[in-house]
Amino acid sequence: MRYLAILTSALFLLAPLPVIAWTVRIQDCYDGDTCTSTEGEKIRLACIDTPELRGKRADPIPANAARDYLNGLVAGEEVSIRRITKDRYGRTVAELSKDGVNIQELLVSKGFARLYERYADQCEWSDGTR
Repeated sequence: MRYLAILTSALFLLAPLPVIAWTVRIQDCYDGDTCTSTEGEKIRLACIDTPELRGKRADPIPANAARDYLNGLVAGEEVSIRRITKDRYGRTVAELSKDGVNIQELLVSKGFARLYERYADQCEWSDGTR
């Protein structure tokens, strides 16, 4: 019986995150596709990519615009979150929505982000933008 409990616990830890919608309050967004909740959860917005603030691909003017737009939408706000997985940096990869509006889809439609083709299959809305 003890071995069954250990095996069940191990399988639970190895399983991917469930795809469930919850709500979180966003503290702020570091850039156009990464936010932090008030609980300290680092959230990488799924299916999109925005210009980088630092590094080889740095493009500070559009990167700052994307970050500022995203902060204006969600910083200090309670939003719905659909957690998908964790990335290699330990961040939660998720979709955010506010008042029924998908934040990633909005960022793409406004030109602040582009569809990240490699991971686009994680988001249902991306099917129409490919």
